[in-house]
Amino acid sequence: MQYSADGQSDGTATAQFPQPGFLASVFRDLGADEGPEPDDAGGRATPGRPGADPAWDGSQFPGSQPDPSYPSDPSDPNAADPNHHHPHPADPDSTDPGEAIAAHARAAALTHHRTLTVQAEHDRLADLLRRAALPVSAMDFESQLRHYEPRPYPADGPGVDEGSEPRWEDFAPAEPAAADPEGGPSRRLLDSGYQRELAQARLTHQRALREWRTRRAEAGSPAADESRRAHEAAEEARARAVREYNESLEECRRAYRLAEPAAVESLLERALAAAETATQDLPAPCRAVFRPLTRTAVLDLDLPPLDLVPSLTGYRLAADGDIVPVPRPPADRATDYLRLVARLALRSLQAADAVDTDEILAGVVLNGWLREPGAAEPLCLLSVDADRDALARTRLLPPETPYEDRDDEGVYADAEQDEALVRLRQLGAAVTPDPYARTVVRPAAQAGATVPAAPDLSANEFAHLVRDLLIRGGLAEWSVRLRGPAGLVATGEGTPGSALPGRWVVWASRDTAAVGVEQIETLAEAVREESAERGLRLTTGRFAEEALDLTAEEGHRHIHLIDGDGVRELARTRLGLPLAAGH
Repeated sequence: MQYSADGQSDGTATAQFPQPGFLASVFRDLGADEGPEPDDAGGRATPGRPGADPAWDGSQFPGSQPDPSYPSDPSDPNAADPNHHHPHPADPDSTDPGEAIAAHARAAALTHHRTLTVQAEHDRLADLLRRAALPVSAMDFESQLRHYEPRPYPADGPGVDEGSEPRWEDFAPAEPAAADPEGGPSRRLLDSGYQRELAQARLTHQRALREWRTRRAEAGSPAADESRRAHEAAEEARARAVREYNESLEECRRAYRLAEPAAVESLLERALAAAETATQDLPAPCRAVFRPLTRTAVLDLDLPPLDLVPSLTGYRLAADGDIVPVPRPPADRATDYLRLVARLALRSLQAADAVDTDEILAGVVLNGWLREPGAAEPLCLLSVDADRDALARTRLLPPETPYEDRDDEGVYADAEQDEALVRLRQLGAAVTPDPYARTVVRPAAQAGATVPAAPDLSANEFAHLVRDLLIRGGLAEWSVRLRGPAGLVATGEGTPGSALPGRWVVWASRDTAAVGVEQIETLAEAVREESAERGLRLTTGRFAEEALDLTAEEGHRHIHLIDGDGVRELARTRLGLPLAAGH
């Protein structure tokens, strides 16, 4: 309120502003033109300006908006009440739209950051898939040989001859041709270019002469002699180390050609370790066990952890402001893990096949094991039983343009179309359908005891063992008709005069139960259908008494029987290697 000189109010209101220029800022925010500052320092309100009327809503100024702190309706019963509280945006009890917008922006930024983190995990997986499919270098014996190249003594520079002193004639520049044939040598002395070359040649000659004299002086010193002797001793040590390494490598090669287990396993593990260089950030060690009885390598591959494959596609911001993860379909995640596992398995198979240049291996069995912390036993999620012929017929690496690089299909591929998984299935591999459900497969073979038993062998190993035993006995032209995990059916032709003459039908199996009469009758019928002369029933178990009595009869004397003891005796006598008794 304004007061007159006698201290009475004159009824006019006075607006108090917290700081100079406040009114100008209000006008600027409202979009009105700024006028000149009032002359009176007391800021007396004038008609037509804010503060002159309590019900003023600012509509007199173009582009202005009413203050939400004051009622816009003069008929409001609370408008004239000075004690009535009007909500203000600065009031903490009121809802601030700006703060809500800022909180939403922060949540959106956090959602985007978490999504980028998930995308980085997907990019790393795609990079691992690419690098796991890179070709491996063959770590055979030739590539491991070392070569010695002598290093010269540092004081012996190239072209240095300590026996002759540098001569000036070797450094003097050529004299310029005289313009006047009648002119004397004094004319050449006036040539400035020749004088510069002459001065440079003298400096070079003096430097070479000084270095030559220094070398001669140092050549006879005890320190120089000791340094030269140390250099020669070091070179002799280097040459001896290379020679000894190559000799030991040649010894390993001879042992490898003799199929000694230690030499074969050492070469295989070197090749498997070299294959991991492309994915050193993804440890996948692979151990090798060689069985001389079947000339088969059993590889145990440690599979990567399941959480390596991202379980989310990203994050989204819900309507209520919560950050919600977006999970991936379980089938897609399982497929991506199997794609990576298939590439690691193919890489190990290729490394073992490429290093076997002398063809010692008859086959390779690879088991993929998932070893989880706290688990009592590892889980077998992958098993491959491949012979040498199957490895030679199968391209172990994906094509030059991997499936994940094709623009029309995206980064991830279906399990039925993935190249690595297709090739593993062509090798007869057993692959878990769902690794995250911990669904295991049966290993094709166990790399346990040093001397295996028949149940420890894979299907290919058992087939190779039976073939080797019978071929050593004289049965040639071996042809497998049927083969399964439990055994095989084959035909063979024995040469006259051998232990197995004529045409044979062979039925070999790994049985725990006794072989009965029905199987003997079935074999006899197969002999008649194949127009063979004899039949051989081989089992790692035993025969029932009825079966033994049947083969003693006249109509079945062409059927011959070999039980588990006979198989072990044949392995010892014909192959020179033991076979343990069955479990």
